[in-house]
Amino acid sequence: MDTHETRCSSQAIALAFLGGAIAGAVAGILLAPKSGEETRRELRGYARKAEEEVIEKAKEARAALDDMIERGKHYVDERRADVEAVVHAGKETMKERMDKCCS
Repeated sequence: MDTHETRCSSQAIALAFLGGAIAGAVAGILLAPKSGEETRRELRGYARKAEEEVIEKAKEARAALDDMIERGKHYVDERRADVEAVVHAGKETMKERMDKCCS
């Protein structure tokens, strides 16, 4: 039998939690003995709360993405500088050897 590890990202866990919360809320509302107006009022409240949570999670995800992009740019700039230094050193070494060889 294969052993297969499954990893869930924090976003997947958050979405699963949110989906479960919504399903539970809908089931609770449908099974609750309340008037239509009262149920609609609760639904609007749940919808507002869910919207606020989704917006907050989206802001957090955007901030994390922006941070990752900045770190990636910094990393690329460092590696570019390293490569340029190596290429320059290689050119200098080649020039010195050519001068030594052909002089």
